[in-house]
Amino acid sequence: MTKPLRKDLENIPLYVPGKALPEALKLSSNEVPYGPLPGVPEAIAAAVGEVHRYPDLAVVRLRDALAERLGVDAERIAAGTGSVALIGHLMQAVADPGCDVVYSWRSFEAYPIAATVAGLRSVQVPNTADHRHDIAAMIKAVGPDTRAVIVCSPNNPTGQAVTAAELDELFDAVDPSVLVVIDEAYREFVTDPAAPDAVERYADRPNAVVFRTFSKAWGLAGLRAGYLIGSPEVAAAVSKCVIPFAVNVLAQTAALAALEAEEEMRRRVALVVAERERMLAAAREFVPDIPDSQANFFWLPLGERTVPFAAHCQEQGILVRPFDDDGVRVTLGRPEDDDRMLEAIRSFKEA
Repeated sequence: MTKPLRKDLENIPLYVPGKALPEALKLSSNEVPYGPLPGVPEAIAAAVGEVHRYPDLAVVRLRDALAERLGVDAERIAAGTGSVALIGHLMQAVADPGCDVVYSWRSFEAYPIAATVAGLRSVQVPNTADHRHDIAAMIKAVGPDTRAVIVCSPNNPTGQAVTAAELDELFDAVDPSVLVVIDEAYREFVTDPAAPDAVERYADRPNAVVFRTFSKAWGLAGLRAGYLIGSPEVAAAVSKCVIPFAVNVLAQTAALAALEAEEEMRRRVALVVAERERMLAAAREFVPDIPDSQANFFWLPLGERTVPFAAHCQEQGILVRPFDDDGVRVTLGRPEDDDRMLEAIRSFKEA
């Protein structure tokens, strides 16, 4: 087409969302199956009359509420349209010509997209044989041109969480000028005591950046609201890259209402965690090498059987998320939904 288009954009894979087909059981996107939290629909309805006004550019009310809840200064928080957007903005904020970002692979598929768009080179470090981040190898991959190391914990799509000992090792090994970015989109589902709350443990470190989102446990995937906690300098730089008025009126209102329903959020998370443990135990009867999960999904390491299995599930009216020839991510649903998923796994293995 026209000359100004960047040639390197041709090599960026499009972000692939989970499929959505009418009447199908959708276990292909990491959503919670219980609907909005109490009070959220009412808050959204009350705010509809304000949509002719521009939203609060600085997202002051939400940042203040998060600051109080997390015990950090509001100036250390930046808000955006989900943590995925903020990851992209952070990559823009740290990018210099010839620099790179280190992350595990396979991990969240938005990382290579965000890095390339920002002009950073991706240094992808293979996961361990048991589908975890190889922290020692990631440390070795850090070079003089590395601007950030991204840790996805729990890792999307494999579900494994990084331990405090591993993160301590990473922080101690890298130069303080290198940002250690901890993507905790699924933090609320973590039950492993070895996996730390990154805000509690690392927020005082000037090179720590923690991402969180309202899309998962808080049930606001359709409204796009997320945030990061970092140093005031990092938060300010990222905020400069965020599109003005990114967090709209309804998203901020819904996020504030969701925070008021934390007790119910925790109850729903407990239901998901109970299903996770049940499903891991049951599915391992057919796929023994399923790794542990600390998220609201689990990983089927099916290799070359990945695409046939996804097709088999779709024939059964179930949508899952295949990743090339690596494996399949299955989102946890209600018990009756997960029972259907188990039957699909069983019938595939016995076919």
